[in-house]
Amino acid sequence: MTITQKISDKELITRLNKNDEEALAILYKKYWETMYLAAYNLIKKKEVCEDIIQEIFINIWSKRGKLEIKVSLKSYLYTSTIYKVYDYFRKNSKVIKVELLENFDKRLQYSNPETKLIHNELIEHVNLAINELPEKCRIVFKLSREEQLSYKEIASKLNISVRTVEGHIAKAIKLLKSSLGNTVSLELIAFIFHDMIT
Repeated sequence: MTITQKISDKELITRLNKNDEEALAILYKKYWETMYLAAYNLIKKKEVCEDIIQEIFINIWSKRGKLEIKVSLKSYLYTSTIYKVYDYFRKNSKVIKVELLENFDKRLQYSNPETKLIHNELIEHVNLAINELPEKCRIVFKLSREEQLSYKEIASKLNISVRTVEGHIAKAIKLLKSSLGNTVSLELIAFIFHDMIT
């Protein structure tokens, strides 16, 4: 058993919280290949994939003092990678063929078996978190994310004010961030939900 296999993800996060550079190196050795394959299956550009992974680890190090991840570390890193790939396609849409961005979700579904497993684990965790939201909050959130209704449409449908809808959405996002980990960005949460409804 190698050193990367001996140290648990929980211990790595604790060590990162304490500014342990070796923990970051171990984390990198443990997961870079899974992240690289997830990115390469979609982009097919070695340098871009390497840059994406480096950016994720730089971000982890910059947030190390408050790093808290509630899903499995593998799921978190996988989702961060896929989000960065999606963001790369979106930002470079003028030079990248349009069909690459449009078929992103379909191409993601045909990734390798390990990444599909990680992806399904994350979606399951998110669904559990959504089901634990207070009832009215959950209804409003699902209308917004799953049916993609505007705040005004939700307010009209449920006979409540737009301000109340805003309050429920803000509460849902706060609770979901707490469930997924406090370092999960709003963009990443939005990306996860985009993927769940496409």
